[in-house]
Amino acid sequence: MSIWSRISEALAALASGEGLSAVFDRLRTPPERSVAFTIAVIALSAKMAKADGLVTRDEVTAFREVFQIAQADEADAARVFNLARQDVAGFEEYATRIRGMFGAEADALFDLMEGLFHIAMADGVYHPNEDLFLERVAEIFEIPAPEFKSIRSRFVPDATPDPYMVLGVTPDTPLEEIRKVWRRMVRETHPDKMMARGVPEEAIKLAEKRLVDINRAWEEISERA
Repeated sequence: MSIWSRISEALAALASGEGLSAVFDRLRTPPERSVAFTIAVIALSAKMAKADGLVTRDEVTAFREVFQIAQADEADAARVFNLARQDVAGFEEYATRIRGMFGAEADALFDLMEGLFHIAMADGVYHPNEDLFLERVAEIFEIPAPEFKSIRSRFVPDATPDPYMVLGVTPDTPLEEIRKVWRRMVRETHPDKMMARGVPEEAIKLAEKRLVDINRAWEEISERA
């Protein structure tokens, strides 16, 4: 059974009157965690699309870069997106439910934020409303401001990413401490670690960009030392 078929089953439960929180409660453990993660990205992407007022072809393409959707599953994927976009519940309620589902597993919420940034930047424009949206989602996810700024610095091309911001450190941080942060971030980006957090295999490709950015930041900092 494909992930989209399992997602369709979760949607059927929603359609039958089962609440969003109850559905997420049943998706807390592997392998269903990947279903919950996918629903979370789609649902918040749909809410984010309302923030800047439209869904572009680039954003759809970006979503396909994160999740490989077979032709037979396209209807289910579209159904999830449209259900979330039309739902009267606000994005804050969705984000709160998702935060509760993943509990204290901040890494999974960090992965989810990266997926949202990838989709937000697909059309090459970072809309002010998207920034407000993502900043509020990060607050609900209890992602510290420095980590949120670290993600944003890697995805939003206002300027060359500051290497210290990418690693979430400051120029005053001792080099050995920065080295430890860099090594920890590399370990956490390993595909096996991400799959253990319930990230769908398709979405792990986002980690490739993260790893490149992390290593580039460390190289630049170590060369300055």
